Amino acid sequence: ELDARLNMLTDLSGKVAIVTAGPTYEAIDPVRFIGDHSSGLMGIELANALASRGAKTVLVLGPTSLKIPPGIELVCVTTAIEMYEAVKERFISTDIAVMAAAVADYRPLNRASNKIKKTQTELSITLTKNPDILQFCGEHKTINQLVVGFALETDNEEGNAKEKMHRKNADMIVLNSLNTPQAGFGTLTNKLTIFEQSGIVHDVPLD
Repeated sequence: ELDARLNMLTDLSGKVAIVTAGPTYEAIDPVRFIGDHSSGLMGIELANALASRGAKTVLVLGPTSLKIPPGIELVCVTTAIEMYEAVKERFISTDIAVMAAAVADYRPLNRASNKIKKTQTELSITLTKNPDILQFCGEHKTINQLVVGFALETDNEEGNAKEKMHRKNADMIVLNSLNTPQAGFGTLTNKLTIFEQSGIVHDVPLD
């Protein structure tokens, strides 16, 4: 029985995993940025779980104050483009890709070189789309690679999550609803629903 339990804990031995976590910060000027609320906790815990089960794990991490467990290769990034380049460089040698980061969808088209002064009642900023990291993985994955995406939704949660999974060719999508108490940003508990391309659905209760 002990041998079976030890084998289960190392069932990903020989596999290579990459996990993205945390937010990205898209600079407006030297002191301001656009970004999503994210501590990176979910992705860090997932990376730790993969490493604990024997996978050689790379964590591509946006800005966070959280500590990283030992045994994980850490790649620190700030922007969505930096995160995209880090994943793109390593994806070909990856068996499992878990895209858990809260990547900013847009960035300012032009970054001001100096702090923008508060001299106007209104300020307009032109944004441009960031590269889609999950879509890149879905488009380039082979039959031997597993790609997992995340969907944080506020309405039509299941429909939006499934549509995202199919559109981005992910093998799984993890739905996280902001409408669930004690789930979402800034909490130590979460409630998830995992959808597979095969149609299988896994409900992960609040914990």
